[in-house]
Amino acid sequence: MADFFNTLDDSWIEFISTQKVFFTATAPAKGRINLSPKGMDTFQCLDETTVAYMDLTGSGIETVSHLNENGRMTIMFCSFTQKPCILRLYGQGSVVRPDDSDWEKYSEQFPDSPGCRSIIVMNIESAQKSCGYAVPLMDFREERKTLSKWAENKGPERIREYWEENNTVSIDGASSGFMVSH
Repeated sequence: MADFFNTLDDSWIEFISTQKVFFTATAPAKGRINLSPKGMDTFQCLDETTVAYMDLTGSGIETVSHLNENGRMTIMFCSFTQKPCILRLYGQGSVVRPDDSDWEKYSEQFPDSPGCRSIIVMNIESAQKSCGYAVPLMDFREERKTLSKWAENKGPERIREYWEENNTVSIDGASSGFMVSH
């Protein structure tokens, strides 16, 4: 049986901090559901009801487009170690861009990362713990360096060009609200 709670206690914050991967899910009112795996050192628990992660440059802009439309978001962590556990966070997400007044407040929570296009902040409405008994055991080897190297090699100007070409509309045609300033 799943357990629900409204805030993260210290044990859940510790659990989250040890996970090497997390998954985000969003959906527009009509269109495709987006489910994205995330990694690297991009996730932070800001307090017992607020979490945030760095939104790194990617091939699409689904999460940002969906959050702009309705804010609904689920984030899931699952243990791949000996102690099975799945933790889902449900809430309202928002997008903080580099030109927003809150950018400094949130960006200082994270290490510098080339290609960071925004920070996603989620206010937790509820959380759910379930067993995770069917999740396989896996060992962590290392972080992939591919995205960081790609962003470093592109440089800031070519990253902005990439955003203009690939990150202004979702796959369903919804605007991301992501305008690139030069």
